[in-house]
Amino acid sequence: MMFEPNFSITNNLLTYIASIESAKAIIDHSPLVPAWEAKFRDDALSRTVHYGTKIEGNDLTEEQAQQVVRLGTVIDTKEVQQKTGIIARERDVQEVINYRNVVAWIDRQKNPQFKQLINVNTLKTLHRLTVDKVIDEKYIGTYRDKQVIVKSAEGGGVVFRPPVSVEIPYLIDEFFTWLQSREAQRVHPIFLAAITHYQLVYIHPFIEGNGRTARAFATLQLYTQDYDFKRFFSIEKYFDSDVQAYYQALLSVQQSDGHDMTYWLEYFCYGLALEIDKIQQQVLKLSKDLKLKKQLGRQVALSERQIILLELFQQQEIVSSEDAQQVLPQVSVDTILRDIKDLIEKGVIEKQGVTKGVTYRLRE
Repeated sequence: MMFEPNFSITNNLLTYIASIESAKAIIDHSPLVPAWEAKFRDDALSRTVHYGTKIEGNDLTEEQAQQVVRLGTVIDTKEVQQKTGIIARERDVQEVINYRNVVAWIDRQKNPQFKQLINVNTLKTLHRLTVDKVIDEKYIGTYRDKQVIVKSAEGGGVVFRPPVSVEIPYLIDEFFTWLQSREAQRVHPIFLAAITHYQLVYIHPFIEGNGRTARAFATLQLYTQDYDFKRFFSIEKYFDSDVQAYYQALLSVQQSDGHDMTYWLEYFCYGLALEIDKIQQQVLKLSKDLKLKKQLGRQVALSERQIILLELFQQQEIVSSEDAQQVLPQVSVDTILRDIKDLIEKGVIEKQGVTKGVTYRLRE
């Protein structure tokens, strides 16, 4: 029996997709990105790791998760705790290390190809990374052999009972056969990611770590179809902001006639539209209506200090060196003036006046 998703294209879905596509075009072509894209990616990584584990009951705070993320390749929990001073359950620290490694693995897939990566082997790889040192070795990257129930991390009540373990290989094969079909390739990439997210959570192929694995796989799927939004986005905070709504949206499929995914798709697409719109606003704030790109004809690399200065120029039309010193209090005057001179040479800002009356403004 072939898997076939059941959903309707509603006005809401059309609105959300139009919003996402519009924002995507701005993000993809935004000027000045290379300089601060590392910061945006780091922020997105921290949000993904923190909220992606918090929704499953992890107790580390956002700041603690960020500290773990910043340690990069450190994988030993005791070393992490020693270097950060975090006092927490070892399991919580390990889960955050693992999910950091999951996102790092996804990021290492340069120009990922859908057909090469969207398969069962990748699913099992992501699961192995997700639950490393957290569950019994025999269940890592292996389908479960027993019945499980899904409990809410908030209330502890049973959310739903996944299919029995004997059905898992067949359900997974059916789904991946469809995913590689021509019919699936005609489905919008964002709908495809939402369907994948739901179906993997529904099948619940592993003993533990299914939610994180499903979300990671759906993210990878978006990347393979050129929907990475420069990897600035993280939808996990939206899911975690109302865990009950997240579970209810997932459950709506089972509770509907004919496994209708429409409400789940609306929930997923609305959350992604919200997140991408926030990124778009940040991009627009720094790129000044894209006028700079038209003038310069290229993207411009900036330092972190110059990013802060550019944000100041977005807030006020005329900026003095004293204004610049206020937003960079730990930086020497000479360094600030060198950064300003570099911005002038790059054609981003222009100088007005002479000697003590000198001020600066964005080039029109």
